Amino acid sequence: MIIKPTAPLADHVVSIYRGELRCNFEQIDDIFDGCLEEALDVLSEQGIKDYLEGASLVCMIGRGVEPVLVFLAEIPQIANKLGESVINDIAQAVWKMSRSPNGNAIPAFVQSMPEAARRLGSAKQLQHYLEVVFHLMEATTGSIHGFHTTIPSPGLPAFLEKSSFLLNNLSIEGIKNWVDYGVANYKDHPGNQIEYFSLASPDSKAVIQRERHGTLFVDHERTLGLYLQALWKIKPLLVPFSQGFDETEHVRPYYDVRGLRVPDVYDDKAVTNDQSISGLQRYFALLSHVAAHRKWTQQLVADNYSPFQRYGIETLEDCRVEYLAMQRYPGLRVLWTALHPVPEENDCDMQNESCIRHRMTMLSRAILDPQHGYRNEDINEFAARFHEIMQAGKASTKEMAQLAVSFIVRTRRQEDQAAKMYFKDTEIKYRDDNRHLWVYIEEGDDEEQFDEHRDQDDEQEIDALPPRHYPEWDYNNQAYRPDWVSLYESLHPSGNASDIDALLAKHSALANRLKQLFDLLKPQNYVRVRYQEEGSELDLDVALRSLIDFKAGSQPDPRINMSHRHNDRDISVYLLLDLSASLAEIPAGCTQTILELSQEAVSLLGWAIEGLGDPFAIAGFFSNTRHEVRYQHLKGFSEHWGDEVKARLAAMDAGFSTRMGAAMRHAGHYLEQQKTDKKLLLVLTDGEPADIDVKDERLLIEDTRKAVMELDQQGIYSYCITLDANADNYVSDIFDTRYTVIDHVDRLPQKLPELFISLTQ
Repeated sequence: MIIKPTAPLADHVVSIYRGELRCNFEQIDDIFDGCLEEALDVLSEQGIKDYLEGASLVCMIGRGVEPVLVFLAEIPQIANKLGESVINDIAQAVWKMSRSPNGNAIPAFVQSMPEAARRLGSAKQLQHYLEVVFHLMEATTGSIHGFHTTIPSPGLPAFLEKSSFLLNNLSIEGIKNWVDYGVANYKDHPGNQIEYFSLASPDSKAVIQRERHGTLFVDHERTLGLYLQALWKIKPLLVPFSQGFDETEHVRPYYDVRGLRVPDVYDDKAVTNDQSISGLQRYFALLSHVAAHRKWTQQLVADNYSPFQRYGIETLEDCRVEYLAMQRYPGLRVLWTALHPVPEENDCDMQNESCIRHRMTMLSRAILDPQHGYRNEDINEFAARFHEIMQAGKASTKEMAQLAVSFIVRTRRQEDQAAKMYFKDTEIKYRDDNRHLWVYIEEGDDEEQFDEHRDQDDEQEIDALPPRHYPEWDYNNQAYRPDWVSLYESLHPSGNASDIDALLAKHSALANRLKQLFDLLKPQNYVRVRYQEEGSELDLDVALRSLIDFKAGSQPDPRINMSHRHNDRDISVYLLLDLSASLAEIPAGCTQTILELSQEAVSLLGWAIEGLGDPFAIAGFFSNTRHEVRYQHLKGFSEHWGDEVKARLAAMDAGFSTRMGAAMRHAGHYLEQQKTDKKLLLVLTDGEPADIDVKDERLLIEDTRKAVMELDQQGIYSYCITLDANADNYVSDIFDTRYTVIDHVDRLPQKLPELFISLTQ
């Protein structure tokens, strides 16, 4: 998918919305157009209204322009990710903080919101984060006379400064427990409190280690998204929730039209003395179960069944979809069997307890595990009936409903109505709550807790991969901003391959000359490899020397053979193209845009390298803030130069900005996997690294310089070809001496292949 720059907003449109923003700072005028354009792209009409009202509220607190600028710049993407309800939540939180002595912490609080939104992933989780912040603020804000809070919280600014680290290392429950410990122990000690919330005290670090456990969803969101796409061809929105934040609320995974709710953290689960299931495997178990429901479950009318019957139907429908999933992926049986509880057959006191959950869980276990060992006749009979139905075909949800009703009728007891219910070993935690199974004709108590039911579209088109997050170097603090940049990769759309053929025909004379030069680079001879213990022939010089040593009583050298190898070029090349908006410009003295000249140069280079035989890949990138770096594959290492590759090159387009560091790190990720001795990353750009959300001109230059250093450590040689006549002011800071400035852009089709030859011969 190509994102093309949209036309600037009309002045009268901007002025209408600017009039609704009750804030008169001059600095806002510099960014308002861009922020409004982004907001109009992702927010509804009501969302725009809330957005401007929220910004006006933040402006009225009297804390300067910085909180307003951050609010305007970041809120659209936060609302787009978590829902528009968070706009008012954040604005009201800022207002509430401004009414306390902690107004100086507002800029840090607003700046922590984007990272909190990205790491927490849902509006509910963000509300929990706000609760933690205000609990800390209210508990540590002091008073001189004991009646009115007049002394700002010493720990709040320190906490907000370290919030990014906490969000990247702890679940929201872990952050809450860490804050609770600090409040309980250092509430009345300002100095120690600052030290604790600054992560400077041993006590603070120890509690961090105690709370740092399990597998965080946000660290594996991309992996889980790819898992669903690869195995099940679906791409639902994954929304995390906290399992332990509210002890009064027991939430189970579920899915609806707005996404799949999953726990924000899973601990490893010990299943035997020597076996455990990792947190990531538990996520796989949950996602596979839900994906099976999406593929094979049909809805039933809930009004037709009693609560016990619905519970029985849900259990057997879980078993049916798992049975079908295991037919497709047999390895799931091992995973689900390990995670499924094993109720003891005679543990439930049928005289004094409701045993409905106990019986249904035993039946589920008996269906899943042929070696269950239960002796109950009803359990064994209905497990056998289930398998008979499934072996006859895929069965259906209605058939499971009939079987479940029969089981409930056969095994029901008066004690099932008892208030005391047996729960031990009856919760199958990798299964969702099955709200998707039911449709309600009349309103009742059951459906009030559920949202709208899901769309029955099982097969969704996959048009892009989940985002990959990369750090960014902050030279001011000499530290990485973790997971700062979101990079989206996709296959470049196709155009007309004949356009590239026409470009090659246009430069036929140059192409013939390049072919002659590239032919000279092809390996022609065999090279002797000497000093081999085993080889294809005897190395006479070494053999004679070894014989002399042997006759003289010395230890002879056993490496008396030699072999030959072909003098292959062992190099992989990755060409990374800057596709920012400036490529659409026509340089002075030229009749073509830089983009058209780049197409010609890349086409000639790709055609020539194909004949040479070097592993070669091409990709392009552009960015629209750190939240959206677009990375588009034009040619993969395994692809040959053909019509598909030429069609993608023909469709190249220019747009937005140049966040180069993240793109180079991603290219390095692919180049590092090549099994060649030498790896070359060629970067073709027409300007310095820049983006619209970065005001410090040195920031992205220093980040790209850091990316080059990282690639050097990976054994990847990076080289820049720049078309910017003013590049000498910055390019040496990034690439040292490994760059070439092409002043005459019209000579690019000739210069690029020549540079490649000089770098690889």
